[in-house]
Amino acid sequence: MTITSYPFDAQSVTETQYSQMSREWQDSGVVASYEASGFLVSAGTGMTVNVQPGSAFLRGHFVNSTAVEPVTIPSAGSAVRVDRLILRLDPSLNSIVLAVKAGTAGSTTPPALTQTDTGIYELGLSQITVNASVTSITSGDIVSTRPIVGNRVGSWANSTRPTSPRKGQLGFNNSSATWEFWTGTAWAPLISSVDWANLSGKPSTFAPSAHEHNWADITDRPSSLPPGPHTHDWTQVTGKPTTFVPSAHGHAWSDLTGVPATFAPATHAHTWASITSKPTTFPPSSHSHSSYLESGDTISWSNGTKRVHQDSVSGSGTYYAVWVQGDGTFARNTSSRRFKQNIRDINIDPEAILSLRPRVYDRRPKEAGSDYLRDEFGLIAEEVAETLPEIVTYDETGRIDALRYDLLGVALLSVVQDQADRIERLETQLRELSR
Repeated sequence: MTITSYPFDAQSVTETQYSQMSREWQDSGVVASYEASGFLVSAGTGMTVNVQPGSAFLRGHFVNSTAVEPVTIPSAGSAVRVDRLILRLDPSLNSIVLAVKAGTAGSTTPPALTQTDTGIYELGLSQITVNASVTSITSGDIVSTRPIVGNRVGSWANSTRPTSPRKGQLGFNNSSATWEFWTGTAWAPLISSVDWANLSGKPSTFAPSAHEHNWADITDRPSSLPPGPHTHDWTQVTGKPTTFVPSAHGHAWSDLTGVPATFAPATHAHTWASITSKPTTFPPSSHSHSSYLESGDTISWSNGTKRVHQDSVSGSGTYYAVWVQGDGTFARNTSSRRFKQNIRDINIDPEAILSLRPRVYDRRPKEAGSDYLRDEFGLIAEEVAETLPEIVTYDETGRIDALRYDLLGVALLSVVQDQADRIERLETQLRELSR
């Protein structure tokens, strides 16, 4: 009988008949989406790989795995090979099992799959490169080759398309991210690209909307353009000079940079009206400075007052030696015990006094172009500091500056006292020798 139908009650149906019927419902492949983990192969420990749980159709037969399955890859040899990890349908054993199909040593081509219509049918899950003499499989050695199904509209990669598609079979190609179908001889995109020239019913002209064009895309553009009024950022200007000759102009003082903090005044004059903070009244011209010199005042002459050399110290009033502080303030040189504390003796070596060297020198002028003060004599402070530092003074930066000549006479007392003591001892010795 040439016509066969099944399955019906009270009828014996073979697995071959069920296989033929089921494969019309679904192609062979893993039942999952393309990115799912069903029957996905990953590296394990050593030469072992792990196969994730999943479901699959093999030529109308169905297999289901509910746990991770470890599979051992055969040991490496002295040359590289490429193995396949497969699902194998064997109708004679009534089973679908995981298996390793070893490749050829020295070849990078994986072994072919056996896919018969009634006997053995193998579904490739991955290709595994086994390098020479290795003892473990890494994730980089594994390439997934699972064909993915789930319905008659499938999804696949270029390498896992259905092997025996029917004309018009539709699926999503994950490699090219396009929908494609089987033309009977080749896979073609579901939506083909269309050239403008092949479109029918297109308008001959278009009303332009607001848009822009790159200058290089414009045809028949003029070679030069007369400039209209416009501005440019300085950085956009080419061929600009590096410096400019300034014309007569002015600047606010606050706009100037690098100005000195102070100015050494040159010889100049001011009108009385331009002077600020001047006194409204003046003391009479006939007076002495001691009547008007207050604490903290400064004067421009160095001999104390302008009248000391004319006056005698008889009569009322007291005269003082004067110190000038670093800020120009005058102060009395007092010597009473009530102005002093922590009073104690000092031993000054007479040799330190006698080693001082009187010098003659020229005084540097106060201003450039002024005359030198020539043949002045005195002591050099740096030389005195080596033997008698007690009378050396220092400026605010710590540099040696001057000498306390007023203390030199006090220091000389040690020389006088030492000589007086020597004279007395010599006189005593002479008296004893004359007896």
